[in-house]
Amino acid sequence: MAKVTLIDTKARANEHAIDARAVNSKEARALYKKREQIYPKLAHGFFRNLKWAAMIVLLGIYYVTPWLRWDRGDGRVDQAVLIDFEGRRFYFFFVELWPQEVYYITGLLILAAFAIFLSSALFGRVWCGYACPQTVWTDLYIYVERAIEGDRNARMKLDAASWSWRKAAKKIAKHAIWILIAAATGGAWVFYFGDAPTLFRNIFTGQADPVVYLFIGLLTLTTYALAGTMREQVCTYMCPWPRIQAAMIDKDALSVTYRGDRGEPRGPHKKGDSWEGRGDCIDCRQCVAVCPQGIDIRDGDQLECINCALCIDACDDVMKKVGRPLGLIAYDSYANLDRRKQGNPDRYKLIRPRTILYGVLMAVVAAFMIYGLATRQTLALNVIRDRSPPFVRLADGTVRNDYALKLINMTDRARRLQIEVEGPTGVHLLAPALVLDGEVVAEAHADSVMNVRIHVVAPANIGAGSHRLRFTIRDIASGDVAVSDSAFLAGSTP
Repeated sequence: MAKVTLIDTKARANEHAIDARAVNSKEARALYKKREQIYPKLAHGFFRNLKWAAMIVLLGIYYVTPWLRWDRGDGRVDQAVLIDFEGRRFYFFFVELWPQEVYYITGLLILAAFAIFLSSALFGRVWCGYACPQTVWTDLYIYVERAIEGDRNARMKLDAASWSWRKAAKKIAKHAIWILIAAATGGAWVFYFGDAPTLFRNIFTGQADPVVYLFIGLLTLTTYALAGTMREQVCTYMCPWPRIQAAMIDKDALSVTYRGDRGEPRGPHKKGDSWEGRGDCIDCRQCVAVCPQGIDIRDGDQLECINCALCIDACDDVMKKVGRPLGLIAYDSYANLDRRKQGNPDRYKLIRPRTILYGVLMAVVAAFMIYGLATRQTLALNVIRDRSPPFVRLADGTVRNDYALKLINMTDRARRLQIEVEGPTGVHLLAPALVLDGEVVAEAHADSVMNVRIHVVAPANIGAGSHRLRFTIRDIASGDVAVSDSAFLAGSTP
């Protein structure tokens, strides 16, 4: 009997545990809100036109750049911008960077970071609103969607309607164009890593490397998913910048702001009604209707806001219609909100310690990069000493070490290079194949690395151990010089 009671007690305990887990699961689900589809309305005004211009320029740069040509002569690659992994070069118009010059890429990244810091300190998330790839391609996708399905109300009605041939045709057309744009995006990206005309032909004739098709497919998928389906979720949940930008701004930073001191109390307004005792906001929600993030700017600073300023255009349009001053929503700062509360006029402080700091850092990094490019060495030398055997004692008692020299010519012309060595007394080069008029001379082709085998011979009485050597190569025509240090090893005299 006691055993049966114990079993019943355990069974009831398990039932209670299951019920508790079910309740907790329901409560957890209640904490999460299902995504609401956003249907941004087309705005008209200065900031919308600015976004159109930014989109056209940035997309133009992205899609057109791989097709630009730059004549480098001597049968060399003529693509203006090319990341050539096979040739281990990065070409940017007249600039050609080698692998050992990757610090220039690092400098560009640092410069870009400070530029974003400065723009954020001045105008908030202006990068997010106008130049971020997610924003640019989402704008393009929404433009296609609006052209096929109509503006906000038409799209909402279409999605709410039951399926029909008309609805299916519009959806298929929209997604087909989205996929074409995504494929063009992936295709344009791989063109930066190979000769664009050749790669374009190979892709459509099936002759391209499988890796090319793989990357086009990956970029097609990500572009379609991020700009077509995820949109504002990328900015809200995936991008770290909204969470970082707070450290970049202060109370004087300008950002898209609803001027509540002027707009409240809000409420509907009819023509002929007095404006006494109320704010300028008529609660029309047009600022919400045009927002691609689906937020209400009147709720204050929000993580989702990308500072695209479309709400400014929408609000200014409404203010014109109701005869009120423009700028109810505008680029403003918290410092100005505090000044107005105290009855003081607005003041915009673009020049302040943090903006000066970011500007100075940008100038310093840019100056270092410009100086580096202006004084960049186009001739380099690497020396590798053979280690097996470490040295050879010849029949006449002299000692020989062998070396591999890499002569690096970073110019677009061939060079005749004289090779010299400095070291202990009596040390000299031995390279019969390279002797010309009593000098050791090598021909280095344009934009290439030439490998040369060199013997260095020292007299028999050279002391045992390691001796310092310095190799020098000199351009006979221009006088450019490159040096590299190494060591000469010798054993005791037999």
